[in-house]
Amino acid sequence: MHRPAPRSRLAPFAAALGAVLAAAAFAWPAQVAAAAVYRWVDGNGVTHLSSERPPAGVPYERLDVGATRSSTGKSSTRPASQGPTRLAAVSPEQAARRNTAIRELQNRECVVALEAIDRLSSNGQPVEPGEFKRLQQTAERNCSSDPATRREQEDMAAKLRVAKGDTCVAARNELADMLEPGRKPTREQLRTQQLFIETHCESPVR
Repeated sequence: MHRPAPRSRLAPFAAALGAVLAAAAFAWPAQVAAAAVYRWVDGNGVTHLSSERPPAGVPYERLDVGATRSSTGKSSTRPASQGPTRLAAVSPEQAARRNTAIRELQNRECVVALEAIDRLSSNGQPVEPGEFKRLQQTAERNCSSDPATRREQEDMAAKLRVAKGDTCVAARNELADMLEPGRKPTREQLRTQQLFIETHCESPVR
């Protein structure tokens, strides 16, 4: 019988922190001038990242980068039918930051897709053909064509699989247990557990 993968007990804390950060982002004033990166998913489930808007009618997420504000910008999901957003002219520096952001986002989509492909290919469970094809197309769309960069992305995918594996889930849960009220782990025990997680279980992508 197939058993669901164990889940880290630290996940609710991470989710709560993410919600707080997202709320703070939407509370900030609108950017004065920014270069936009557009992220959308096509009809086949493949993720696209570009400096150009998707076709009309396709919902998308826009990330403003290289803004006048020193922050990294904010994301928002908008239907394309709402019309263009008025932004000041994009400077060469902002365009460079936008291109860097696109590469970083594409790298993340690539690594996540490669990890999922490897996991589905080797776990011995039946694989839904449509999902597998979507992952392959996402990897083809976002992974680098440069052999050296592609090897780095494959190495990152291998590290991501370890970070998501049973050993690291158990290690995070053990750390959560140590931090429970009433537990009195020594400083050395905490340091050892944290060091293990930092060394073996940190995700290579955010």
